[in-house]
This record gives sequence, C-alpha cells and structure tokens, in this order.
Amino acid sequence: MTKPVRMNAFVMNTVAHQSPGLWRHPRDRSGAYNQLQHWTSTGYELPIAFARRMSTLDHLTEGRVAWNIVTGYLNSAAKGRGAAQIEGHDDRYAIAEEFTDVVYKLWEASWDEDAVKRSKATGTFTDPEAVHKITHDGTFFQLDAMAVSEPSPQRTPVLFQAGASPKGRDFAARHAECVFIAGPSPQVIAPWVADIRARARAMGRDPADILIFAEITVIPGATDADAQAKLKDYQTYIDPDGALAMVGGLTGVDFTEIGWDDPIEYVENNALRSHLEAITTADPGKVWTKRSLAAYAGIGGIAPVITGDAGTCADALLGFMEATDVDGFNLAYAVWPESFEDFIASVVPELQARGRYRTDYAPGTMRDKLWGKGARLSPPHPAALTRETT
Repeated sequence: MTKPVRMNAFVMNTVAHQSPGLWRHPRDRSGAYNQLQHWTSTGYELPIAFARRMSTLDHLTEGRVAWNIVTGYLNSAAKGRGAAQIEGHDDRYAIAEEFTDVVYKLWEASWDEDAVKRSKATGTFTDPEAVHKITHDGTFFQLDAMAVSEPSPQRTPVLFQAGASPKGRDFAARHAECVFIAGPSPQVIAPWVADIRARARAMGRDPADILIFAEITVIPGATDADAQAKLKDYQTYIDPDGALAMVGGLTGVDFTEIGWDDPIEYVENNALRSHLEAITTADPGKVWTKRSLAAYAGIGGIAPVITGDAGTCADALLGFMEATDVDGFNLAYAVWPESFEDFIASVVPELQARGRYRTDYAPGTMRDKLWGKGARLSPPHPAALTRETT
C-alpha cells in the first residue's frame, strides 16, 4: 500500500530555529515566539512530577499529547541544573531507560481501568482498592508512591524519540512510536531507517508501527524560477557564524579550531553523535568542510532544502520517501510563518491531488489519528507489558 505523506511543523520556542540568520528577514515573525498568538493556528526532573504533568495535559487535550524523549547533550544545560557536567552519552540512555520504566509504571499500572467509579449513588468517586502504590529502587531513581492522576485517554502519551546513534536507535526500536532523524541526503538517512526497523523487528515489534520523520525545509514558488528567486532572497540573510554555532552546539565540534577549507572529521564526544556522523562518516562520497557546512546549514540546518513549484516539491518529497522508507517529514521553516503558509497553499493540494495527503482529520486521540488502532499502547510495547505484569 502506498504510504501517505505525514508532516510535522518543526517549531521550537526560539528565534529562527534551523535557519539562524533568517530572523532578520523583513517578513519573518519568529521573534514573537514568546507571545501566545505566535502559537495559535526529562532527565532533569523527577518521574512522578513529569508523569503527573503529562497526564494532566492528556486530559485537558482529550488525548492529543506526545512526549519527545530527549536525553540531553549540552553541558550548559547540565550546569544549569547544578551538575558539574553532563552525563556520558551511553549513561544518558541508561538513565532514560530507567526513567521510562518508572513513568510507564505510574501511567499504566498505578490505576486499574475501573478505578474511577464516579458514583453519586454510593458516594464513591474512586475505589481505593483499585489504586496501587508503585515502588521502584533503581540506580538513578527511587519511588514509593501512587500516581496522583487518574488514567488519561492515552495513559502513556505518544512516544517520540530523536536519537540516531547506535544507542539511540536501540532505544527507539524498544520505545519509540515516532522517530525524528536529520541528515543531508537519502544516502545518510536510508541506512538509519533500515537499522531502526531491523532492531524493532528483533525486539518483537512490527517495524511498520514505528513512524519515522526526516527533517526537511521546503521553499515552494509559483514556478521553479520563482522558488529559486525566493531561495536566493533568503540566502542573503544567512548567518554563517550562527549556522556553525548551531551545528557546533549539536555536534560538540568547536569550529573555531578548524580551517575554513579543512575536512570535518569524526571525533567521538558527548554531543549528538548522529549529527556528527551525518557530516563526516555517514556518506563516504561526501567531504564536508567548515566553509561548505556554513553555507549549507544556514537554511534548514543539516537537513535538505527542496525548492520548486508545487509539482517539483511533491516529486522531491515522494522521491525522498521512496529512497529512504521514511513515513513523513519534520517541516522546518526558513521564514516564519511564510514557509508553512506557502507549503499549505501549494504543496499540500498537490499531494492531496495525488492521493498522498489526508483531506480531513481522523477522529480520536493522537494515537488514534496516527494508527487508527485505539488510544492505548498494546503489546509488545514495554509500556503495555508494564500494565499487564505490574
């Protein structure tokens, strides 16, 4: 069966996000990220507080909440919470494994399905016998408490994960329902996708149940020439130093110590190893220098940029999916909100005309909308197994 194209708007509460200099563009409004109207259209806290917050959000949104499980990579973030330095790369995944184990127990096993009675006749709102204390005495977390929120529509939120290192792919294969990946070409992305699906199959999961999204930036125009003119306009606002600072923060590379035309080499560190692999070892046929990276990453980070009329952009997106087996894209913006408005106005109708993009929203929770198999996780996912065995 032909895959539908799935799209996420890739936005954070920051200026410019993946295109550091473009906040200066006269039509860009990303600087309003700290205002409510801008948004109208993890290991750093205790599991019980996080579980409660996510349950509350899942209730308030009627099951529309997801959790992007991020293990961290910045020393500055670790120091901001009082640590001397960030934990080692593999240690962070060990912490994440235990953290997920604890919150799964709180979401899935603390309250029985029929614990909430809401009986005015008997005066019983919750059956205390159906609410259970969770005990956990682990390496990183200790807990002796019951969940303080009744089960939300999804219980466990939809689980996203963004690691593409070997450890990250292993974690994704075990836990993730959706995976974010970023790389400059299908040659880099395709092996990661195949490896994640193979690992999921080895763990007893259906590889097709994991939806994988590749980061991409799309700059459409009325014609190919119009799109190219728009791209050239955007490129005049590229900030090379900002681009290198962004990629340096992600990869742990200090680009001030590298010559402009020297090749970038892989040196294992504590940052995002998959991002560093993407611009070093992942594609042996491509040699990246500081100069070429600064120009490339100025719009869209290390992910591809697609330009052209609606048909050209649709062809490129579908071709990328065919070449990599991804399920969709994290759509980054060059200019906010213009990039999204242009995509919606031109590329979405083209994909719909080809029968590759939805024409309406599916009912139900976020998990229902993505898979149409109900609001709750089912075996062999470890969260569902927690519900059955705890």
